[in-house]
Amino acid sequence: MISPLRRVINFFDSDYFEGDPEIIRNQPERMEWGRLIPFLALHLGCFGALWTGWSWAAVGTAVFLYFSRMFFVTGFYHRYFSHKTFQISRAGQFVAAFLGLTCAQRGPLWWAWVHRHHHKHSDEAEDFHSPVVQGFFWAHLGWITSSCNFPTDYSKIKDLAKYPELVFLNRFDLLGPLFLIVAMLGWGWVLQAFLPALGTSPAQMLVWGFFISTTFLFHGTSCINSLAHVLGRRRYQTKDDSRNSMILALITLGEGWHNNHHRYHGSARQGFYWWEFDPTFYLLKILARCGIVSNLRPVPPSVYRPVEKNPESTTA
Repeated sequence: MISPLRRVINFFDSDYFEGDPEIIRNQPERMEWGRLIPFLALHLGCFGALWTGWSWAAVGTAVFLYFSRMFFVTGFYHRYFSHKTFQISRAGQFVAAFLGLTCAQRGPLWWAWVHRHHHKHSDEAEDFHSPVVQGFFWAHLGWITSSCNFPTDYSKIKDLAKYPELVFLNRFDLLGPLFLIVAMLGWGWVLQAFLPALGTSPAQMLVWGFFISTTFLFHGTSCINSLAHVLGRRRYQTKDDSRNSMILALITLGEGWHNNHHRYHGSARQGFYWWEFDPTFYLLKILARCGIVSNLRPVPPSVYRPVEKNPESTTA
């Protein structure tokens, strides 16, 4: 049993554990209410809108932060840190990692380790978040509350762990959400002081820009874990049950082409065909033109093939 004090310390220092992390990773999975508290607090914070009200400035900020931070997850946490589908400078890599922290989805190295493990064991018993094996709720949220899935296995991400600045951000991942909270309070104060006609305030901007936007962002991202293996069509007969869904692609800036991705995860593009909406790839193309990223890895010609007739699922 982990003491409350040690759990609090671990909340601020993701690499602080009572015991050997390898032993912790090998413990049985179980939902832990103590680790559910941050998610409950995030959702309860959304009810602050009942007191602060809303304004177009606050709602616009929430929408902007949803989509911009979704790109930090899809473009950087996923397509860069997890799969190295393009190149970026060491300084750019650090900035991308810090921006990803503001999404409140833990550190980039932990995220990359979990995702690489998912590809290796997709829809098998070892998969941390397979809806096929353990159901919707566990894949959407439950797995994150289990202590055995909390320690980062740095031995599986040596290409990233060699950078001490990334290890630091991964260890103290709470820095990102705290930065965003301060930024939202400051942004609300600036608008209240200099543009009072907008009708916003620091508290209102905190509720909409952090709590509401981050809550929607969490569920949008988690939909890939809980729904992308049960909702949509299968173009490729992969070893798992991954599927393509336009609905999920719209929610996650192109991550819904999950069957494509499991067929070939080394490409910066997940919408393999022109009609498959993939905003993350379009934004990466813009960054490449600006010289911020480079060498976007394409889909190999051998991967393309005609869509099969009578796919296994007809749900879009």
